[in-house]
Order: sequence, then structure tokens, then C-alpha cells
Amino acid sequence: MQTLVGWHIEMEFREEGARTAAAALLRLADGSELRAHGFTSRHPADSEQLRVGEEIAAARALNDLASQLLTKAHAEIQSGSTVPTHPLM
Repeated sequence: MQTLVGWHIEMEFREEGARTAAAALLRLADGSELRAHGFTSRHPADSEQLRVGEEIAAARALNDLASQLLTKAHAEIQSGSTVPTHPLM
């Protein structure tokens, strides 16, 4: 039997001058939420490409979410085991 599970990630961006910020919200099936942020700054000599700044900031926020998911999974494994485990990172 196959089970389909879905997660929803919301991503918002804020542009302030040469700085781009991304805020990510991940809603998990267990009802928990993880939040992460990513930032990037454009060098003054670089051309203004908002999409590129958003992509970099989003990638950094998603990287933070990945780290949080690994930490959460490790804690769940550890809570159900009497044998010490190693972090999944």
C-alpha cells in the first residue's frame, strides 16, 4: 500500500537596497512548523538582478530548514532508542 504525504513550504522575500532576505515556513504532517531565514547582499559593482538575490537567499533559507529537519529527525530517533545515536548531519 502506498501512502502519499505532502508538506507545504511558504517563502517570502524582502528587498532592501542591495540586501535580500528570505523567510521560509515549513508545515509538517505532524502539525509542527519550522521557520528559517536566508540573506544575501549584492556587491555595489554588480548589476541589479532581484531574481538572483531571491534565489540565493531562498537557497540559504532552505539549507537552514534542511539542517533543522535533520536535527528534528535525530531527536525523534534518539527519543525512541536506548542506544546512543549520532547526529544525522
